[in-house]
Amino acid sequence: MTVKVPLAILISGRGSNMAMLIEASRAPDCPYAVVLVASNDPEAPGLATARDAGIATFAHSHKGLTRTDFDAIIDRALRGAGVRYVALAGYMRILSEGFVAAWEGRMLNIHPSLLPKYKGLDTHARAIAAGDAEGGCSVHVVTPALDDGAVVAQARVPILPGDTPEMLADRVLIEEHRLYPAAVAAYIRTHG
Repeated sequence: MTVKVPLAILISGRGSNMAMLIEASRAPDCPYAVVLVASNDPEAPGLATARDAGIATFAHSHKGLTRTDFDAIIDRALRGAGVRYVALAGYMRILSEGFVAAWEGRMLNIHPSLLPKYKGLDTHARAIAAGDAEGGCSVHVVTPALDDGAVVAQARVPILPGDTPEMLADRVLIEEHRLYPAAVAAYIRTHG
């Protein structure tokens, strides 16, 4: 049996993409094993989902800490768990440059737009307001600049007449759940 690469997932909320990554990791041919789910919110609902799936969890509030100090706490947790790759799944923290540098080339994020369009927040509303024919999601390598790393995979979703940001978000999320586990697996297979 092939040894799977240890992966951590960072979340801030419900962790629906996290759940898809965990589910995909159970396939015999998946190159990664989820060894830790960590959060900046000890009340994040996704932590219970991870625990129910038998995955170790770590949570520590970022409140009252500098970005660098908080990221050092997360970094220690990741290294203590033997993590080699990190997947951000609804992790609502801007990462310090030092943390990103420490995990350079080994940290991926899923973003709900067709990057390089609409970095940051309110992506669906911005795509609709611009009159775009389609929205979607992108998996990219994390760099110090927000949502700026190399895109490794995308999925496109048509914007339909009368779409609200919420309607588009629901359809894009379906594609995120399909795309992210496949893109993480392909990236790890390629980069070892």
